Amino acid sequence: MPCHNQPLNNVTTGQEHSLTKHVRFAASSSTSSGAPVVPCAEVEDDVNKQRVNGPNGGGLGTEFLNLGPQLKLLPLNNQILELQTIIRDKTTSRGDFVFCADRLIRLVVEEGLNQLPYSECTVTTPTGHMYEGVMFERGNCGVSIMRSGEAMEQGLRDCCRSIRIGKILIQSDEETQKAKVYYAKFPPDISRRKVLLMYPILSTGNTVIEAVKVLIEHGLQPKHIILLSLFSTPHGAKAIIQEFPDITLLSTELHPVAPTHFGQKYFGTE
Repeated sequence: MPCHNQPLNNVTTGQEHSLTKHVRFAASSSTSSGAPVVPCAEVEDDVNKQRVNGPNGGGLGTEFLNLGPQLKLLPLNNQILELQTIIRDKTTSRGDFVFCADRLIRLVVEEGLNQLPYSECTVTTPTGHMYEGVMFERGNCGVSIMRSGEAMEQGLRDCCRSIRIGKILIQSDEETQKAKVYYAKFPPDISRRKVLLMYPILSTGNTVIEAVKVLIEHGLQPKHIILLSLFSTPHGAKAIIQEFPDITLLSTELHPVAPTHFGQKYFGTE
């Protein structure tokens, strides 16, 4: 079983994960044709800028590159871009929408699992050989922000068969337009767990901020929260990270326009 839902005495003993930078070219003084090669540091910076500014970043500028290692974006490839395109296309049927959304959710969940603490272990293979590998630390759980966050629950269960999942219901007050918590149900030892907080569309960040405050009230530290999101606006991501500098935010892209129709189309309530 890849993930464990039993409590941890101290979840801070796991390995810390830093933001991986992808360099497409090795460092050297010149190419075979004699043309100069851009140094690795500059290539890394260009890759990060591309993740924010394109192909659909809207020219957001470099201010959002300074959000620190807490912001993690899945490496962009054609598969992810196609899934994003189908989800955003207004002509997409609901069947295709749900299928592609589930695929993208699975990619985000699996990357979220990479952020969980693990320890080294040695197992014996059927042939009697010893194999040195790793196993996740015990004490992980999921929390979905209802209703759209529930779309990500099955993807998490597909990866972690018996993981426990809590729920938070937050809605905007009709008079004040402020996010208000209506319901919260967590495992009793939530304060000792590492939490995968699920919310697919991150727009203003207000709902997530309120959800994190509820988790903090239950004794959980922000550094033990990994926010899983499919689409995020830069301002929403910035608001959350400024409010909780120790939280980890994982998404597939930063874009000023979020597909806010996601929940309605996924659950067929358009």
